[in-house]
Amino acid sequence: MDIYNIIQKDTLIILLNKPFNVLTQFTDESGRQTLKDYVEIPNIYPAGRLDRDSEGLVILTNNGRLQALIAEPKAKMGKTYLVQVEGEVTDLALDQLSYGVELKDGLTKAAQACKIDTPANLWERIPPIRERKNIPTSWIRLTIYEGKNRQVRRMTAKVGFPTLRLIRYSIGNWNLDDLEVGQWRYSF
Repeated sequence: MDIYNIIQKDTLIILLNKPFNVLTQFTDESGRQTLKDYVEIPNIYPAGRLDRDSEGLVILTNNGRLQALIAEPKAKMGKTYLVQVEGEVTDLALDQLSYGVELKDGLTKAAQACKIDTPANLWERIPPIRERKNIPTSWIRLTIYEGKNRQVRRMTAKVGFPTLRLIRYSIGNWNLDDLEVGQWRYSF
């Protein structure tokens, strides 16, 4: 299904740079931070999920068909993550991530993985990640085309490089460019 065929003139698309420790929902009986603390627009819903301990792009919309398409793995809409891992990531690990990793719930689909420098203009995470003086960290850009539960974290751990920080940078053609942490903007 072509994404542009389901966007109607009254469709709202909001891009939010979700901070760490915020739930990707609008209510929480335990009083934790939710999307409602950042976006006060009625009748919009997240297209997919992003774990509480992950940061970055969340797309919100009032169009149920668009919401389903973004979240649907069969749509093959790439989701790109900037991942800080423990250790100096190896070419072997990047190859394993690219070809697919065997997890308890099956083999992940082929992905795109490469080592990158520390992302420019990266905001401070509150609280900061745990760092060990004797163990370096490195960054990976990882694009996946499915959405298994906590998939990126499980993939990097499986190849020997546990995730320390996970930032979703883009979903399809939507990205975080020019969005500070906790900010949102309209898109189309």
